[in-house]
Amino acid sequence: MNQSAVRRVNTSVILRALAVSAGPVTLAELAERVGLSRRTIELILDSLVEAGWVSELDRVPVSGAAGRPARRYELRADHALLAAVRITTLDGSAVVADVRGRIVGRAHRPLRDYQDPQATLDDAAALVLEALHDAGGTADRLRAGAVASGGAIDDDGVVRRLVHTTQWEGVHLPKELERRVGMPWFADNDTNLGALAERWRGAAGDHDNVVWAMLGNRTGLGVLIRGDVHRGLEGAAGEIAEAVSLPAGSVEHRPVAWLTSPDPARRRVALGRFDAARTGDTTALAEVDEFVENIASILTTLSWTVAPSLIVLGGGLEDAADVLLPRVREAMRGARTPAVELRATVLGSDGPLLGAVKFVLDHMDAELFGPLVPST
Repeated sequence: MNQSAVRRVNTSVILRALAVSAGPVTLAELAERVGLSRRTIELILDSLVEAGWVSELDRVPVSGAAGRPARRYELRADHALLAAVRITTLDGSAVVADVRGRIVGRAHRPLRDYQDPQATLDDAAALVLEALHDAGGTADRLRAGAVASGGAIDDDGVVRRLVHTTQWEGVHLPKELERRVGMPWFADNDTNLGALAERWRGAAGDHDNVVWAMLGNRTGLGVLIRGDVHRGLEGAAGEIAEAVSLPAGSVEHRPVAWLTSPDPARRRVALGRFDAARTGDTTALAEVDEFVENIASILTTLSWTVAPSLIVLGGGLEDAADVLLPRVREAMRGARTPAVELRATVLGSDGPLLGAVKFVLDHMDAELFGPLVPST
């Protein structure tokens, strides 16, 4: 490689080292981590400070140490901002995050008409700008975004199939969002992104083969194989709401199954039924038992097909984890399934949004951590 290319690679290595550091880093610490000379690191850091990517902090004397205090550096994680937006049938939510994945702005609003993709995508774009305003950021700092949506979404971000409606079929989500908010966009199914977030920052950090399951009024599975999202043909993997041979839709109108509904009123009803079950209400317990049987039936099939090492219940099921988890575990043991571990998400409703942020970081790595730096 020529000198400019070598400098670009070295710059990228230094930025990544700063990005994963828990706090400020000295020249000596950076040299040890990246294997470059102190002089090379110093020249690159000076350029990065000038470009706004890195801050040089005040020198702090070390008690008992001789000589001048060491120079300390820290990544300006908010120098570049990322957007994530999630669309449900009723509402939309958006976050803006820095390049460490820390959420710095939020927005939420009901959708005007989910059956109208263009109006919904207009709403999604407006949510991104609201979240950016909440973050105190400016449009020039937004570098890329991702949208989490329902349905079978292919590798290019095109909606191939969506249960109960054909209005969204063929919609190219990244192109539509880029037309409204001018930057690169990516798209994936919300359950896939929930699984990605769970392994990144949630309950699945110690597993590679993971399923994130949302079962009830809304149904879908996000599948990770060796840590990567498995979308299957045209993004259809995990879209079990379409599988007539599975009992995915048999309980969707039961009040206990409304835990996964995007409608807050229905969710309150579901939470009330689980509260009643906790007090021993026999009718509520019978409803819960039917729901557990439904969940266990689907997860039993899953445990013998995908055979993940971990299944994470999310999408609202986590709010009744104390009731559901022990019962589902017992039902799966009774079915003699493989010893798949079962946990509840710790990310709550942020899961798909955090997964969308991670999705952007994975796709924009070179652009975010490899900026062009002058070689002179």
